[in-house]
Amino acid sequence: MAALIDLTLDRADAQRIAVFWKTALGYVDEPPPAPFSTRAEWFAHFGLPEDDSVEEGAWLCDPDGEGPRLCILKVPEPKTAKNRLHMDIRVPGHGSADERWVRITTESERLVAAGGTVLERFEGHHVLMADPEGNEFCVAAASARP
Repeated sequence: MAALIDLTLDRADAQRIAVFWKTALGYVDEPPPAPFSTRAEWFAHFGLPEDDSVEEGAWLCDPDGEGPRLCILKVPEPKTAKNRLHMDIRVPGHGSADERWVRITTESERLVAAGGTVLERFEGHHVLMADPEGNEFCVAAASARP
């Protein structure tokens, strides 16, 4: 079996960015690990300083259990350079190049309404975007998987 991955995203406002990525990916808040009944209870067991808060993080998951989990953590420093790794959001469906491009642009418009920004359009192929804190990602058509 191949290794599984989680993605950890550093952000200034973890809760705001969590709302965006839940909208973008259809993810939900991940339940706390057993035996904890809440994230606050789980967080408290680490014995961190009192000024650390569970609200400084967010934990998201694919409700179907297929995609990687996302951990979003508050960090004090701002983003200062281009991402060295970014996510691609792949819109489903097949059809002609024109039909795929319509799905890509429709999805990018939905994500603009959720707080994202279009950085550049690569006509007929993909749209380069940024989340509300400026972290880049692409919207493209789904590719066939073996």
